[in-house]
Amino acid sequence: MVRRIAALLALLLLAACTGGGDGDGAPDASATQDVPGVIVVASGRDVTGKNGVRQQLIDAWNLREQRAGSQFRARLVELPGSADEQRSQLLGALQSRSAKYDVVNLDVTWVPEFASAGLIGVLPEDLVDGDVIPSVAETARWDGKVYAAPFNSDVGLLYYRRDYLERADVERPALRSGLTWEGLRDLVETVEARPAQGSYSKGWTTQLAAYEGRTVNAVEAFASVVEDFALVDGDGRYTGTVEELTDGIAELRRRTETAYTLQNAVHSDEAASLSDFAEGRTAFLRHWPYVYPTLYRTFTQEQLGVAPLPGRAVLGGQNLAVSRESTRPGKAAELIRFLTGRQSERCLLDAGFAATRVSAYGDGVRCPTAADAPSASPTGEGADRVPRDEGGRPAYARTILLPALRNAVHRPRTPLYGAFTQTFTAQLGPLLGEDPPGNEALAARLDEALRQALPD
Repeated sequence: MVRRIAALLALLLLAACTGGGDGDGAPDASATQDVPGVIVVASGRDVTGKNGVRQQLIDAWNLREQRAGSQFRARLVELPGSADEQRSQLLGALQSRSAKYDVVNLDVTWVPEFASAGLIGVLPEDLVDGDVIPSVAETARWDGKVYAAPFNSDVGLLYYRRDYLERADVERPALRSGLTWEGLRDLVETVEARPAQGSYSKGWTTQLAAYEGRTVNAVEAFASVVEDFALVDGDGRYTGTVEELTDGIAELRRRTETAYTLQNAVHSDEAASLSDFAEGRTAFLRHWPYVYPTLYRTFTQEQLGVAPLPGRAVLGGQNLAVSRESTRPGKAAELIRFLTGRQSERCLLDAGFAATRVSAYGDGVRCPTAADAPSASPTGEGADRVPRDEGGRPAYARTILLPALRNAVHRPRTPLYGAFTQTFTAQLGPLLGEDPPGNEALAARLDEALRQALPD
């Protein structure tokens, strides 16, 4: 549930009175030389909707600054387009200095690129403390330094139709951790034997169109069968082998067989796959945590379930960094400290994001509430229907989401990630075509292309 703005103002007032102690508190002394003015935060779309939780947190920080007599304010600018388009916009703006962005919200895969290019500055080490989930904390660093602070995380999950499984007489329609891909295929075959009426077509769907979604699904398949899968070393240099790629391609082929996979999946992105699942065309869906609240506006708890993705799941998310061109870097870092603090992370979790801090999933930290602040859906459309635990968190947060984040695998960390993902996506395209090549032949071509895209 996303609290109304009054609820988040309670957070601000509490921090202003107590001075805080978890990153939500008193201003940094290092900010005293900054140029007063507006701290511009450039970010992609907030999936929690208009006036979503990110904007509410910034509004809360602004009111705190106003009450303190500060000359600083923050303003959120949402960039249009896909993630790839947003990356290009940010790169162009920071390289040309054409846009006065102070804080940029970067996909976790972009941090090495922006850091190596000198577009973002080094941040205080304590912004990424021991409370940050270890797998998530790794995304904030490059070349031994902290360049970003984890804001919200992401990880692949498996959504499924409980009612479809019950109709097929599956003994345990509530799936548990430990489900293998072979087990998922067995469930698909069971559902296929007694398919649902109406629009049902195939067992599962995911995001296989020629964009980052294909890279994510491929990395999940590769990492599930290749031990310590990385493709690059700590400096971003290519280390893959044809043998590893062959095994990974074979697994991706198994996962995308037409007998189990919705035909639309090869052209689907996040929105298309979500629509197919919501309209009943599949029993299973690979997707991200942010669709959890969205799906519960369509389905009931008896109809919908969520489980860890079989095999390895890719870690996603966004991190906040300070532009090297900012004239108020100290105050910008203070804003980041507030936005990524313990209480802010709990607010992000309650709103539908995957929080980056372990404390957000525990009982000691809450998103502040106001007595007159009723619950609302992320888009403000009607009452909150998200299943929640006794502490008000999404019901799956502790038992499914947090373990999935801890066990998630990284995509290759390299300053040349843009070149990697374009190459990876393009080279794997024939596997999803009408006359796919053999595994070894495709692996050899992919290996050669990656060596060219990621030179020493």
